[in-house]
Amino acid sequence: MDYWVIWLILAVALGVAEIFTLTTALGLIGGAALITSITAGLGLPLPLQFVVFAASLVTGMVVVRPIAKRHLMPPSADRRFGVQALVGKPAYVLREVTGRDGRVQIGGEEWSARAYDETLVIPAGAVVDVIEIEGATALVYPRE
Repeated sequence: MDYWVIWLILAVALGVAEIFTLTTALGLIGGAALITSITAGLGLPLPLQFVVFAASLVTGMVVVRPIAKRHLMPPSADRRFGVQALVGKPAYVLREVTGRDGRVQIGGEEWSARAYDETLVIPAGAVVDVIEIEGATALVYPRE
């Protein structure tokens, strides 16, 4: 049996195994075996086939693996979205904010608001920080 056929069978077997495991490693080894199969089909001697296999495997590990890892990693927990992304943002007071009601502008949107500390009265025109979001109401605290 020719060496290129053996490399091709190895590449296909590793490709199928990669589909079931999703580890990226077997796919990289299978890709290196496929490249080696092509060079073996061109008539490269066996010792040089191993050199091609090792070089293509190292190249795959250096180039492809970091890209694949980046895409397989779940998003970090630091990324907040929706209304939780508003927590910590500055807001502009449109109508006086008390412990009961008020209006603020957060990033171009108008929100109902309450003072985080119910004893505070925050005048219109002040800049506040969004401490928490409760339903459709922002709980704010004045900046100092």
